[in-house]
Amino acid sequence: MSSTKDVKDRNQIEEKFKWNLESMYENDEKWEEDFQIVKKLIEQIKQYKNRVGESGKTLLEVLELESKILRIVENVYTYAKMRKDEDTRNDKYQALTDRATSLMVEVEESTSFIVPEILLIDESILNDYFENVEGLKLYRHYIERIVRRKKHYLSPEEEAIIAQAGELANSPETIFGMLNNADMKFPTITDEKGNEITITHGNFIKLMESKDRRVRKDAFKGLYDTYNKYRNTFAVTLSSNIKKDIFYSKVRKYNSSLEAALDVNNIPVEVYDNLIKAVHDNLSSMYRYVKLRKKVLGLDELHMYDLYTPLVKDIDMEIPYEEGKKIVLEGLRPLGDEYIEIVEEGFNSRWIDVYENRGKRSGAYSWGTYDSYPFILLNYQNNLDSVFTLAHELGHSLHSYYSRENQPYIYGDYSIFVAEVASTVNEAILMEYMISKAKNKDEKLYLLNHYLEQFRGTVYRQTMFAEFEKLIHEEIENGRSLTADSLCRMYKELNRKYYGPDIVIDDEIAMEWARIPHFYYNFYVYQYATGFSAAIALSQKILKEGRESVDRYINFLKSGNSDYPINVLKKAGVDMTTPQPVDNALKLFNKLLDEMESLL
Repeated sequence: MSSTKDVKDRNQIEEKFKWNLESMYENDEKWEEDFQIVKKLIEQIKQYKNRVGESGKTLLEVLELESKILRIVENVYTYAKMRKDEDTRNDKYQALTDRATSLMVEVEESTSFIVPEILLIDESILNDYFENVEGLKLYRHYIERIVRRKKHYLSPEEEAIIAQAGELANSPETIFGMLNNADMKFPTITDEKGNEITITHGNFIKLMESKDRRVRKDAFKGLYDTYNKYRNTFAVTLSSNIKKDIFYSKVRKYNSSLEAALDVNNIPVEVYDNLIKAVHDNLSSMYRYVKLRKKVLGLDELHMYDLYTPLVKDIDMEIPYEEGKKIVLEGLRPLGDEYIEIVEEGFNSRWIDVYENRGKRSGAYSWGTYDSYPFILLNYQNNLDSVFTLAHELGHSLHSYYSRENQPYIYGDYSIFVAEVASTVNEAILMEYMISKAKNKDEKLYLLNHYLEQFRGTVYRQTMFAEFEKLIHEEIENGRSLTADSLCRMYKELNRKYYGPDIVIDDEIAMEWARIPHFYYNFYVYQYATGFSAAIALSQKILKEGRESVDRYINFLKSGNSDYPINVLKKAGVDMTTPQPVDNALKLFNKLLDEMESLL
């Protein structure tokens, strides 16, 4: 990390290392023009209320006007927010972002009548509209996605009541957030150098990676002992959130809260169940990794606080940005000349905001709109992690680029279910390249350790989370109550199941469920594991089969939202309705373990 004194003001950074937001709006006056256009269009679309189904022509007019509004308001919001992210202290762009956010809400309110009114149109009449109104066929899949869930929508009046209850329904998550982020205070411990350091959410994993076992243990106990003091409050907030999920699933006539959550993207429940089954079938590989970790660390007893510390010494790989770009370009060559040309275009056209500056938003992301470049925000730090972050975000950006270039606006985005696939494919292909080019044994071991930890954290750990989420929803659906004791008991048993006999399952880990915000996101975490597994399957096909697999993969990137995510992945050669992609990913995990063991 850069020290504070090293961080420059934004005006000290060369233009070529800043993203070209002027390509969206030449100046803020042009932004204001679009803002006012949206205001006028909002008044226009209100005139269609109670008229959506009167004719095919009217339906087409409404959908085209809605698309026009959404397309412009996305530009307005994205530009303002990205300008704010350049320097979060900038009052001007804080204000523009607030205005853009309010405008987005206004758009949502003004268009909220469209879906309920589409659902009132008889399907035979809809089919007649599709056949006889030129231009409406484009919207067929979009409308079919709405109609497919018709039986799960209520009357307009009931839907209005449910919408009004939204803020109330989000209370458990809001309370969790305030307790977890604002009110809880963690203890101070002594670090490796004898300095006093207060445990925070931000530094906890860093402390768990410490080479000093005493520091790891103190951080582990300090964090979870604090959570334990609030165990009953956390149990009530989580239990209340699950009851909310179950309420919505019942009201919308689903068989379970899991089915309701997955149906949004037309994901069969067996995808979730197959993930858990496939990981269960491969738990011996995790036990093997845990045993190796215990051996390499030279411990009589491996504890939960020993899971994050690196197995091999840090490799000091100083990789300046220009060198990082070259490594990424070379590493991603298996994806074909066209893919590499687009990446180069991104480098040359200033898609990327490269370096940290004072006030800049932390982390990294890929973002943009249908009409803009697929921009990337980085805080590049001249190290290996930054190179992988660059490859990861380029995966998202190329996915967006291909989708927008090949799909109309209505299908120019892609589902959350596939969102992490393209980014992880890039990381996996780059990792294989870097392992093959490692200069010495230590460098190779470092990379293998990094890769194995991705599997542990993304496939095994997220699947354990997914199984816990399923179990706790089923507890309440089956008429049982959730208490702090029952949550801790279930969570500790899952840790025992997933990590095996060669690790001590410390009592403190039973409280980990209390600190995971994703448990309030309604069956979200499984997508990390499925996305990673799909990406590993695709990257292995690309590396082994070449051109044919690359073509299928590029077609996947081009598909956007033109079909359901499961179907889009099937066409690319990965069937997530079977356990095979997860099984195959974990075969690679075993192969990497073999390689690591042979080097140690």
